[in-house]
Amino acid sequence: MSLTGKRVVIIGGTSGIGLATAHAAVDAGAEVAIASSRQSSIDAALGELSAGATGRTLDVLDSAAVQSFFAEVGAFDHLVYTAGEPLGLLPLEGLDIDEARTFFQVRYFGALNAASAAARHIRPGGSITLTSGSARTRPGAGWAVASSLCGATTSLAGALAVELAPIRVNVVEPGIVRSPLWGGMSTEDQEAMYQQQADILPVGRVGEVQDVAHAFLYSMTQSFMTGASIPVDGGALLV
Repeated sequence: MSLTGKRVVIIGGTSGIGLATAHAAVDAGAEVAIASSRQSSIDAALGELSAGATGRTLDVLDSAAVQSFFAEVGAFDHLVYTAGEPLGLLPLEGLDIDEARTFFQVRYFGALNAASAAARHIRPGGSITLTSGSARTRPGAGWAVASSLCGATTSLAGALAVELAPIRVNVVEPGIVRSPLWGGMSTEDQEAMYQQQADILPVGRVGEVQDVAHAFLYSMTQSFMTGASIPVDGGALLV
Protein backbone atom coordinates (compact mmCIF):
# COMPACT_ATOMS: atom_id res chain seq x y z
CA MET A 1 0.00 0.00 0.00
CA SER A 2 2.51 2.57 -1.18
CA LEU A 3 1.73 6.29 -1.14
CA THR A 4 5.12 7.39 -2.39
CA GLY A 5 4.83 10.71 -4.19
CA LYS A 6 1.25 11.27 -3.02
CA ARG A 7 -0.10 14.18 -0.98
CA VAL A 8 -2.59 13.29 1.75
CA VAL A 9 -4.74 15.74 3.72
CA ILE A 10 -6.16 14.48 7.01
CA ILE A 11 -8.77 16.66 8.70
CA GLY A 12 -8.85 15.53 12.29
CA GLY A 13 -5.34 14.15 11.98
CA THR A 14 -4.07 15.24 15.38
CA SER A 15 -5.35 12.45 17.64
CA GLY A 16 -6.83 8.99 17.74
CA ILE A 17 -7.63 7.35 14.42
CA GLY A 18 -6.68 10.47 12.46
CA LEU A 19 -3.19 10.68 13.95
CA ALA A 20 -2.66 6.94 13.51
CA THR A 21 -3.64 7.34 9.85
CA ALA A 22 -1.20 10.24 9.49
CA HIS A 23 1.59 8.05 10.87
CA ALA A 24 0.62 5.21 8.54
CA ALA A 25 0.49 7.52 5.50
CA VAL A 26 3.91 8.97 6.31
CA ASP A 27 5.31 5.45 6.71
CA ALA A 28 3.82 4.60 3.29
CA GLY A 29 5.73 7.47 1.70
CA ALA A 30 3.11 10.22 1.57
CA GLU A 31 3.52 13.93 2.12
CA VAL A 32 0.95 14.60 4.85
CA ALA A 33 -0.92 17.75 5.85
CA ILE A 34 -3.10 17.67 8.96
CA ALA A 35 -5.81 20.06 10.11
CA SER A 36 -7.56 20.50 13.44
CA SER A 37 -9.50 23.14 15.30
CA ARG A 38 -6.78 23.61 17.94
CA GLN A 39 -3.23 24.80 17.35
CA SER A 40 -1.98 23.01 20.46
CA SER A 41 -3.21 19.70 19.02
CA ILE A 42 -1.47 20.41 15.72
CA ASP A 43 1.79 21.26 17.46
CA ALA A 44 1.67 18.04 19.49
CA ALA A 45 0.90 15.90 16.42
CA LEU A 46 3.64 17.49 14.31
CA GLY A 47 6.05 16.74 17.13
CA GLU A 48 5.35 13.03 16.52
CA LEU A 49 5.28 13.04 12.72
CA SER A 50 8.16 13.38 10.29
CA ALA A 51 9.69 16.76 9.53
CA GLY A 52 7.91 16.83 6.17
CA ALA A 53 4.42 16.91 7.70
CA THR A 54 2.55 20.21 7.91
CA GLY A 55 -0.52 21.39 9.77
CA ARG A 56 -2.84 24.30 10.36
CA THR A 57 -5.97 25.16 12.27
CA LEU A 58 -9.31 24.88 10.51
CA ASP A 59 -12.95 25.47 11.41
CA VAL A 60 -14.65 22.85 9.25
CA LEU A 61 -18.01 24.63 9.57
CA ASP A 62 -16.66 27.90 8.15
CA SER A 63 -17.13 27.54 4.39
CA ALA A 64 -14.84 30.45 3.51
CA ALA A 65 -12.08 29.09 5.76
CA VAL A 66 -12.38 25.61 4.26
CA GLN A 67 -12.26 26.99 0.72
CA SER A 68 -9.17 29.02 1.64
CA PHE A 69 -7.52 26.01 3.26
CA PHE A 70 -7.78 23.84 0.16
CA ALA A 71 -6.75 26.71 -2.10
CA GLU A 72 -3.55 26.98 -0.05
CA VAL A 73 -3.01 23.21 -0.09
CA GLY A 74 -3.35 23.16 -3.87
CA ALA A 75 -3.38 19.93 -5.86
CA PHE A 76 -3.31 16.79 -3.73
CA ASP A 77 -4.31 13.14 -3.97
CA HIS A 78 -6.28 11.91 -0.97
CA LEU A 79 -8.57 13.48 1.64
CA VAL A 80 -9.23 11.65 4.89
CA TYR A 81 -11.88 13.06 7.22
CA THR A 82 -11.78 11.84 10.83
CA ALA A 83 -12.72 15.06 12.65
CA GLY A 84 -15.27 14.96 15.44
CA GLU A 85 -15.86 15.85 19.04
CA PRO A 86 -15.95 13.07 21.68
CA LEU A 87 -19.12 11.00 21.55
CA GLY A 88 -21.31 9.93 24.42
CA LEU A 89 -24.46 7.86 24.74
CA LEU A 90 -27.72 9.82 24.67
CA PRO A 91 -30.66 7.80 26.05
CA LEU A 92 -34.05 8.90 24.74
CA GLU A 93 -35.28 9.50 28.27
CA GLY A 94 -34.34 13.09 29.05
CA LEU A 95 -32.81 13.60 25.61
CA ASP A 96 -31.39 17.08 25.01
CA ILE A 97 -32.21 17.66 21.34
CA ASP A 98 -29.81 20.59 21.10
CA GLU A 99 -26.96 18.38 22.32
CA ALA A 100 -28.00 15.73 19.81
CA ARG A 101 -27.77 18.26 16.97
CA THR A 102 -24.21 19.18 17.90
CA PHE A 103 -23.04 15.63 17.12
CA PHE A 104 -23.90 16.19 13.47
CA GLN A 105 -22.14 19.53 13.08
CA VAL A 106 -18.48 18.57 12.76
CA ARG A 107 -18.92 14.90 11.88
CA TYR A 108 -21.51 15.24 9.12
CA PHE A 109 -21.77 18.84 7.96
CA GLY A 110 -18.04 19.35 8.40
CA ALA A 111 -17.36 16.32 6.21
CA LEU A 112 -19.81 17.57 3.59
CA ASN A 113 -18.21 21.02 3.63
CA ALA A 114 -14.71 19.58 3.30
CA ALA A 115 -15.61 17.24 0.45
CA SER A 116 -17.32 20.03 -1.45
CA ALA A 117 -14.31 22.33 -1.20
CA ALA A 118 -11.66 19.65 -1.72
CA ALA A 119 -13.04 17.97 -4.84
CA ARG A 120 -11.71 20.50 -7.36
CA HIS A 121 -8.18 20.15 -5.96
CA ILE A 122 -7.97 16.34 -5.98
CA ARG A 123 -5.77 14.92 -8.70
CA PRO A 124 -6.93 12.20 -11.12
CA GLY A 125 -6.92 8.85 -9.35
CA GLY A 126 -7.50 10.51 -5.99
CA SER A 127 -9.96 9.74 -3.24
CA ILE A 128 -11.97 10.92 -0.25
CA THR A 129 -12.47 8.67 2.78
CA LEU A 130 -14.99 9.55 5.48
CA THR A 131 -15.47 8.04 8.93
CA SER A 132 -18.66 6.35 10.10
CA GLY A 133 -19.01 3.50 12.59
CA SER A 134 -20.37 0.03 13.21
CA ALA A 135 -23.21 1.57 15.25
CA ARG A 136 -24.87 2.13 11.87
CA THR A 137 -25.87 -1.53 11.83
CA ARG A 138 -25.27 -2.57 15.46
CA PRO A 139 -26.86 0.09 17.68
CA GLY A 140 -27.52 -0.44 21.36
CA ALA A 141 -29.61 1.35 23.95
CA GLY A 142 -28.60 5.01 24.06
CA TRP A 143 -27.13 4.89 20.56
CA ALA A 144 -30.02 6.45 18.60
CA VAL A 145 -28.11 9.65 17.80
CA ALA A 146 -24.71 8.04 17.18
CA SER A 147 -26.25 5.31 15.01
CA SER A 148 -28.19 7.86 12.97
CA LEU A 149 -25.03 9.90 12.48
CA CYS A 150 -23.11 6.85 11.26
CA GLY A 151 -25.89 5.97 8.84
CA ALA A 152 -26.01 9.50 7.46
CA THR A 153 -22.24 9.57 6.92
CA THR A 154 -22.18 6.21 5.15
CA SER A 155 -25.02 7.36 2.89
CA LEU A 156 -23.16 10.59 2.21
CA ALA A 157 -20.11 8.67 1.03
CA GLY A 158 -22.20 6.71 -1.45
CA ALA A 159 -23.88 9.82 -2.81
CA LEU A 160 -20.55 11.63 -3.16
CA ALA A 161 -19.04 8.63 -4.96
CA VAL A 162 -21.68 9.11 -7.67
CA GLU A 163 -21.60 12.90 -7.82
CA LEU A 164 -17.82 13.35 -7.67
CA ALA A 165 -16.84 10.43 -9.94
CA PRO A 166 -14.18 9.59 -11.01
CA ILE A 167 -12.92 10.73 -7.60
CA ARG A 168 -13.35 7.68 -5.39
CA VAL A 169 -15.29 8.16 -2.14
CA ASN A 170 -15.43 5.48 0.55
CA VAL A 171 -16.13 5.30 4.26
CA VAL A 172 -14.44 3.40 7.09
CA GLU A 173 -16.71 2.02 9.80
CA PRO A 174 -14.75 1.31 12.98
CA GLY A 175 -16.18 -0.65 15.84
CA ILE A 176 -15.36 0.15 19.46
CA VAL A 177 -11.74 1.34 19.44
CA ARG A 178 -9.53 2.65 22.24
CA SER A 179 -9.37 6.30 21.29
CA PRO A 180 -9.97 9.86 22.53
CA LEU A 181 -13.34 9.56 20.78
CA TRP A 182 -14.79 8.39 24.07
CA GLY A 183 -13.32 11.25 26.10
CA GLY A 184 -16.82 12.40 27.00
CA MET A 185 -17.27 9.27 29.11
CA SER A 186 -15.69 8.61 32.49
CA THR A 187 -12.61 6.39 32.57
CA GLU A 188 -14.61 3.73 34.42
CA ASP A 189 -17.37 3.74 31.80
CA GLN A 190 -14.82 3.57 28.98
CA GLU A 191 -13.04 0.57 30.48
CA ALA A 192 -16.34 -1.18 31.14
CA MET A 193 -17.35 -0.65 27.52
CA TYR A 194 -13.99 -1.89 26.22
CA GLN A 195 -14.14 -5.01 28.37
CA GLN A 196 -17.73 -5.76 27.40
CA GLN A 197 -16.78 -5.57 23.74
CA ALA A 198 -13.65 -7.67 24.15
CA ASP A 199 -15.69 -10.40 25.84
CA ILE A 200 -18.09 -10.79 22.90
CA LEU A 201 -15.98 -10.05 19.82
CA PRO A 202 -14.68 -13.02 17.81
CA VAL A 203 -11.18 -11.50 17.81
CA GLY A 204 -11.20 -11.42 21.61
CA ARG A 205 -10.09 -7.82 22.01
CA VAL A 206 -11.19 -4.26 21.46
CA GLY A 207 -9.78 -2.35 18.50
CA GLU A 208 -6.78 -0.02 18.45
CA VAL A 209 -6.41 3.09 16.31
CA GLN A 210 -3.65 1.45 14.27
CA ASP A 211 -6.11 -1.26 13.21
CA VAL A 212 -8.36 1.35 11.66
CA ALA A 213 -5.51 3.31 10.07
CA HIS A 214 -4.78 0.30 7.83
CA ALA A 215 -8.33 0.55 6.43
CA PHE A 216 -7.80 4.19 5.48
CA LEU A 217 -4.59 3.27 3.66
CA TYR A 218 -6.46 0.53 1.82
CA SER A 219 -9.16 3.00 0.79
CA MET A 220 -6.56 5.40 -0.57
CA THR A 221 -4.59 2.80 -2.49
CA GLN A 222 -7.34 0.47 -3.80
CA SER A 223 -8.04 2.16 -7.13
CA PHE A 224 -11.00 -0.05 -8.08
CA MET A 225 -13.18 0.69 -5.06
CA THR A 226 -15.68 3.50 -4.58
CA GLY A 227 -18.93 3.92 -2.68
CA ALA A 228 -17.78 1.17 -0.32
CA SER A 229 -18.06 0.94 3.45
CA ILE A 230 -15.16 -0.82 5.15
CA PRO A 231 -16.01 -2.40 8.53
CA VAL A 232 -13.14 -2.64 11.01
CA ASP A 233 -15.06 -3.97 13.98
CA GLY A 234 -13.43 -7.21 15.15
CA GLY A 235 -16.38 -9.23 13.86
CA ALA A 236 -19.08 -7.27 15.71
CA LEU A 237 -21.57 -7.88 12.90
CA LEU A 238 -21.35 -11.62 13.53
CA VAL A 239 -22.40 -11.60 17.19
